[in-house]
Parts: sequence; C-alpha cells; structure tokens
Amino acid sequence: MSERPFLLEIGLEEMPARFIPGAAEQLSEKIAAFFAAEKIDYEGIRVFATPRRLAVFVEAVAEKQRDVTVEIKGPAKKAALDPEGNWTKAALGFTKSQGMTVDDIYFKTVNGAEYCFVKKVEEGKPVPEVLPKIAQVIESMAFPKNMRWADLPLRFVRPIRWILAKYGNETVPFSVAGVKSGPFTSGHRFLGKKIEVDDPKNYERLLRSQYVICDYEERKREILRQLERLEREREWAIPVDGELLDEVTHLVEYPQVFYGSFDESFLHLPEKVLITTMKEHQRYFPVRDREGRLLPHFVAVRNGDDRHLETVRRGNEKVLRARLQDAAFFYREDQKLSIEEALKRLSPVIYHDRIGSYAEKISRIVRLTEFLLGRLPFAEEERRLAVRAAQICKFDLVTQMVYEFPELEGYMGENYALLQKEDERVAKAINEHYQPRNAEDGLPESDIGAVLAVADKLETLASFFAIGSVPSGSQDPYGLRRLATGVIDILHEKGWDIPLADLLKEAIRLTSGFADRPEEEIFAGLADFFRARLKHKLQGRGFRYDIVDAVLSAPLTDVRTLARRAELFNEKKDEPGFKEDMESLIRVVRIAKKAESAAEVNPELFENETEGELYRRLLEAKDSLPGNGAEDYYRALVALKPYITAFFDRTMVMAEDERLRSNRLAMMRQLADLILNFADVEELVIK
Repeated sequence: MSERPFLLEIGLEEMPARFIPGAAEQLSEKIAAFFAAEKIDYEGIRVFATPRRLAVFVEAVAEKQRDVTVEIKGPAKKAALDPEGNWTKAALGFTKSQGMTVDDIYFKTVNGAEYCFVKKVEEGKPVPEVLPKIAQVIESMAFPKNMRWADLPLRFVRPIRWILAKYGNETVPFSVAGVKSGPFTSGHRFLGKKIEVDDPKNYERLLRSQYVICDYEERKREILRQLERLEREREWAIPVDGELLDEVTHLVEYPQVFYGSFDESFLHLPEKVLITTMKEHQRYFPVRDREGRLLPHFVAVRNGDDRHLETVRRGNEKVLRARLQDAAFFYREDQKLSIEEALKRLSPVIYHDRIGSYAEKISRIVRLTEFLLGRLPFAEEERRLAVRAAQICKFDLVTQMVYEFPELEGYMGENYALLQKEDERVAKAINEHYQPRNAEDGLPESDIGAVLAVADKLETLASFFAIGSVPSGSQDPYGLRRLATGVIDILHEKGWDIPLADLLKEAIRLTSGFADRPEEEIFAGLADFFRARLKHKLQGRGFRYDIVDAVLSAPLTDVRTLARRAELFNEKKDEPGFKEDMESLIRVVRIAKKAESAAEVNPELFENETEGELYRRLLEAKDSLPGNGAEDYYRALVALKPYITAFFDRTMVMAEDERLRSNRLAMMRQLADLILNFADVEELVIK
C-alpha cells in the first residue's frame, strides 16, 4: 500500500507565549487520537508551533483505512431455529440486514444462552475521504482562555486566519469558522508573504524562505548560537535563564539577537531590581563581565532579521530607561518609610476575606515561630532574632517596589531591613522565609530563616484547610502543595525532630477564630495532605509503594525519622529472615483487631511462662522505644519475634475462658500499638 505525508497548519493571530507549548502538545495528541479512531496507519508525528501557527506533520500516512473484521450478534438460537431445525424469519432477517446469508451464521454462548453471530469485514475507506473530518479536531481544542470573533460560535485561543491541509500533493477540503482549508501558508508577518506548499515535505524549507523557523527547538538553538557569538565578540557573560529563553523562543518566528545599553547610574539599584525589570517587564537577558559583575547592557531577541537594528536598539533602550527611572523612584521613596510605619499600613490590609488581615496572619506566624523555638536548641539571641524576623517578615508588601514587582517580595524586605539597621540575620530571614519559591529554588540556609519559613507555610496551610479551601485534582490556586513540600524539605534538611503531627495541631489551633469545621476534621485533612506529599517525595527516591504506605500509615513523627524508616525497610527487605520477622509482627496486628477496646493486662491471669516473658519484653520496649531512633526501634521490634513465636506456639489467644481471652487480646493490642507506631506492617508486600 502506498503512503503519503499529511500536513495540517492552523494560522492564527499571535498567541500568548505561555499558551503555545500546551496547544502544540494538545494538537499532536488529538491528531494521534483521530488517526487511531479512524484506523489510519502512519509512522510518526512532528509538531510545529510559532506565535502565528500550530502545525503537525504526519509521516507515511496510509492511503486506505485498515479493514476491520467485526463480530455481530443476532437473535438467540432458540429464536433462530424452529422445532424442526429450520431457519426462522428472525434468522433470515438478521443475515439479510448484514448483507449475508444463513450459511454465515455460527453460534456462541453468552451468559448461558446460545446466540447467532456472523463475522463481517468492514472495508476501510480511502483516506482522502476521511481526512476532511479533521475539522472536528480543530474545533475540539481547548485553551486556558478562549476568544470569540465576529458572529461565529467557535471559541478558540485566537482568531483563525488560514488553514493549510495537504495529503501528499492533494489539498484536504474542509472549513472551520468560515475559513476554508487550502494549500497556502503565510510567512513572517512583515518579512514574508503568502506561499503555496506543493508537498508537505517541503513545509519547513518553504517557511524558512519566508523568514519563519517553525520548529521550536531549532529556533531555540539559533538564539543560543547568536548569544554565544555575542559573548565571544563583546567578551561578555550572558546568563541564560531557562524560563526566559523558552518564553522568547515562543514569542518569535525568526529570532535576531541584539544588545542595548542603559545609564551606569542605574547600577546603584539592587541587582535583583535591575534583573527583574529587564527580565519580567522587557524579556531581556542581563549582561555580566567575565568576573560576574553586572554591566549596563542588556540582550534582547527581536522577531525579524538584522535590518534596522540600530533603530530597534534605540527604541528598546528608551523603554528600559523609563522602567529603570520608575524603579529608582520607587527605591528612593520606599527608603523614607520606616518598618514600623509599613507595619501600620499593612495592619488593615485583608489577606483573605474569610481568614482575616495581614496583621492577624503575622500574629499567627509569630506564635508558630515561638512554638518551633520552644522545641529547638536555639541560643537566646537566636530566639530573639527569630521572633523579630517573624514580626516584620511581611512589611515590604506595602512598599512601592514590591507593589510594582511582586516577584521581589522578601528580597526587598531584606534590602530595606539592612538599610534600616536591622540585624543581618533578621534581614536574611525575611528573604529566606519565602523559600523554596518554586521547584528550582533552594532552601533557607540560616536556621532563623528556616524556622520562619516553616511557620509561615504552616500558617497558610492550616488557614486554608480551616475554611475548606483545599486543592482538588490539578486545581491548587494558593500553591498549597508547594508549601507543604517546602515544609517537608526544610524539616528533613535541618533534621529537626519535631513530630509533624504536633506542628499541624498547633497551626490548626491558631485558626479557631475563623475555622468553619472542628479541629479534628481539619487535622485529618491536613495530615492526609502531608502524607500525600511525603508519599510523592519518598516514591521519588525509589522506595517501593508498599514500604511508603506502611511507614506513612503510622503517626506523623518527624520527617527525617519517617524517611529513615522507609530506608530501613528498603535495606532489610532482601535480607534473610525479613519475611519471618514481618510475618510475626503482622500476626500480632491482625489478631489484635479482635480486641474490643484498650484494656489493662493482668499478669495474674497468665497461664504459662511465654505469656509472662512476652509481656515483660513488651513493657521494656514501651519504656525504651519512644525516645529512640528508627534503627533502635526496628531492632527492638524484630527482637520480639522469638517471644511472639513462643507465645503463639504455647498459647491459645482466643481461649474459651472470657477473662483469659480478653487478657491475651489486651496484650496483643498493646503490642500491636507499639508496632503500628513504627509502621503498618500489614501494608508490606512480603515475598
């Protein structure tokens, strides 16, 4: 069977850069699903995307759908044959409707009864007859934000201006939103022109001739090549931010790198202010010298060629100068505002209409900070500084600089705090308490910053859970998953042995003034939420799912201990005797479920020495284990195995005598509690 390439291009008005990756991936997936549903064979799909086009190139598309053999069920056998064994009208009508004869009938049993069946070959249609249905793929696409234009019912990311659809050298005819498909595409908005694509295989080359590089990766490589050349020519270092590189690659169809300059007097501004102004507002790359010092230059990427670059440079320099003048003004004005005055301005500002003001939020952060300090071996000076940092950690939110550049919260707080002679450790903590801001961000370096970061994140988590505003599915508008992961990472990194459950309960207790549900309910939801994040982290480290589930089914102790328990099971699982050790503990946990309630054990009711010996070992373990690490706890549980085995060999737990049965179950219950406090061993897959 011969094959031909298929090309589909949707021409649009310029799309926002942030929408392009998802739109390209969606189009590729939908095209693949379409070909699968229509039983059309092909070899591979390539996707192309620029601000003005989404396109797919499908390689080696068959010219005919696959033939499909289908099994068609007819009437029951008893309805298809009369008592003499002759075919009835039901059988004749069934086969006639399928274009077949009764000779094609065979019988199969379905749910205990026999039915007529025939096999029918559905011949595939020529692919050119099927491809016009590709219009449904375009119409089914969804975007974060859609537009409607003219009086058309279609909602799309941007108005559709042309559609190119070619199957080999044949145009695929259909229309979407009043736009008819054809063999034409449009080049660069200013440098190119409308051209005909004779063969899908020539698509990239033809667009390149019209100043469009349609392949995203090739555009990115071209930008990097030009940046590297500029670095060599000017003896600069141009730090390439990955997110910014991705964004500018999606903003242009034909990249041209150029540079500009700004007045050296602006270098007195904090470096991050300069970089944020260039990156966030103008999509510029900053420039450094070979020693790493920031230079009064910037690098940008235009959508075009190298003509009239001097004019482009002057225009960009003018825009940046205005931005930097604004930043310099904000910086001067903010320095006139004292921290105490900033806190007064912040006090009436509402953080959330159901949670309260920023002043109330800060009060809870302070109290959580004090709670953490009460559990940590901090010197008195560090405690005082940590509380001070908690009291002023949000003051920069009312500054003009942070209002204009929200990305600078914390950073400007540190800068302004230093200018107002706050202790360097306090200033650093104000910045660090937002860390980690994202998956690529580091953790707070200082202990004070780490304490404040944990307190702030826990306060936010407890507050939103208290009002029932919790993440669901992919929806997490307040970034609560990121905050919980940050708490876990910080506690693990610092090795602070504060039970996570204690931290959650204290944070929840502080929400009593606005919580709309009982504390127990809030704790249950928040604990499960943290378990889910811990599970994600531990499985990400390669631990088996059953080991993770076993460890996280125990009470939430400190993060490092939970991780160490998972490591222990992972280390021991392949050792000789592990299976027998765990089976003895599992046996205890299972039989303990028969105990009606927690009860005291009466040693006077013991009938053999194995009962007394196991109980003595149980009491010793209960006295010693709470303060021990994961290794000691594990060894102590495993050390009970011979006594558990001897007990079960000599003792009938479910004795007929109710007093003996209850007493033995009470001992099993206490032993099971000790085991389950470490891990729910029933979750383990024992091999």
